[in-house]
Amino acid sequence: MSDIKAGVNTERLRRWDTHFKETYLDPGLLPNALTLVYRRGEMAYQSVQGWADIEKGVPIEADSIFRIYSMTKPLTSLAFMLLVEEGKVSLNDPVSSVIPEWAGLGVYESGPAQDGAGAFTTTPAQGPMRMVDLLRHTAGLSYFIQQGGHLDETYRKLGLGYRTSLDEFMAELAQLPLEFSPGEAWHYSAATDVLGYLIGKISGIPFEDFLQQRILTPLGMHETGFQVPPEKTGRFMTCYALTPQGLQVFDPVDRSSYLQPPRFVSGGGGLVSTAADYLRFCRMLLRGGELDGVRVIGPKTLELMTRNHLPGGQDIAALTRSAVAVSETGSAGVGFGLGFAMTLNPARTLQPGNPGDFYWGGAAGTYFWVDPVEDLAVIFMTQALYYPDRVRQTLRTMVYAALEDSPTLHGTKA
Repeated sequence: MSDIKAGVNTERLRRWDTHFKETYLDPGLLPNALTLVYRRGEMAYQSVQGWADIEKGVPIEADSIFRIYSMTKPLTSLAFMLLVEEGKVSLNDPVSSVIPEWAGLGVYESGPAQDGAGAFTTTPAQGPMRMVDLLRHTAGLSYFIQQGGHLDETYRKLGLGYRTSLDEFMAELAQLPLEFSPGEAWHYSAATDVLGYLIGKISGIPFEDFLQQRILTPLGMHETGFQVPPEKTGRFMTCYALTPQGLQVFDPVDRSSYLQPPRFVSGGGGLVSTAADYLRFCRMLLRGGELDGVRVIGPKTLELMTRNHLPGGQDIAALTRSAVAVSETGSAGVGFGLGFAMTLNPARTLQPGNPGDFYWGGAAGTYFWVDPVEDLAVIFMTQALYYPDRVRQTLRTMVYAALEDSPTLHGTKA
C-alpha cells in the first residue's frame, strides 16, 4: 500500500531522490540537494542529499545555510508593497518622484566606441519609469549577469550590483541610458536592487533594517540575512560552479564575503537562508499574507502581486529581451507579477502546474514555487552556479506526479 501524506504519494516522490542521485549527484553535476514539499498544512516530504563541502567530505544538513541569491527578490518586492499598503508610495508613481536624478533618463541609441571613446547617444523615453516597472522588470534597466544587451558589459565594468555601495550604484545608474522605454519590454534586471534603495528612502530607515523589522522578525525567519554571523559559519556551505571540468569551488566558506556586512546591500540577490526559514515565507504566501497569527501583508495586496502585470496581459515570451531564462522550457505561458513569475497556461509551458501558481529561483540553483490551488509549497536548495537546466523542471514534474487528490482532477472534491 502506498504511503500517502497530505495527498502526496511519498513512494512516488522518492523517485526524485533516486533520480537526483543518479543524474546529478553521483556524476558530479551538483553538490547537494535539500527538497521540501509542504501541502495542506503538513510537511509531506523532506530529503537531504550530498555535501556542504565536497573536498572535506562534510554532508549538508537540514539546517544548512544557503546563498539564495535571486530568491531575495520576492522578499524585497513584498517589503515595497508594505509601503504601498500604507499609502507612502503608489505603483503608478514615477520613480523620479523619489529619485529626481532619473527624471531625464534616455534610451540607448549608440555608443560608446569599442575603444571606449565618446559617450552614449540616446533618444527620449516614450514615458516615465513607474514603480510597477521595477516590480515587473519592464523598467528598461539591465543587469551585470545579462548577456547580449547594449549595457550589460557597462554594468560589469562599473561593478554595478556587486562592487559598489547601494548609493554609488544609484548614482552610476543616473549616468547611463535605458535599454528601452519603460513598459516596452520584459528584461530581467537590477530593478529589485533599486527597489531596496527606494524602500530605504521612502521608509526613512535602511532597507536591511526595514526588511528585518517588517518581514523577517515577524515571520520568525531568524536564519535569513545579508551576513552569516560567526556562530553560524559551521552551517554555511561552499558554493560551487559547474564548469566543463566539473564542479569547481566558487565561494569557499572561509573567504566568503558573506562573513562580513555587505558593502552593497542587494535587494535583488543578497540574502542567505535555510530551507526551513524560506518555507515560513512560502507558508505565509499560501495563507494569504498571515502566519501563526501574524499578518504581514493584506490578502488582496498579495492577490495583486501574484496576478500577471505584463502590458496587455502578454506572457514573457512575447515581451522578453532577456538572455536569462525564466524556466528551462523558456517563457511561453509564463507571466510576471509584482516580484514573482507565474503560470498563465500550463500547456504552453510544457510543465505541470496550475494557472496562478507562482515562483522564482536563484543563481546557485535554488528554487521555490507556491500553488494555491493545490495548497502546495515546494523548496529546492542546492549551491552551484551554472546548474543543469533540467533539474527544476524534473522536480516540478515529479512533485505533481505524486499528488493523489488534486482538486483539479475529475471526480475529486475541491
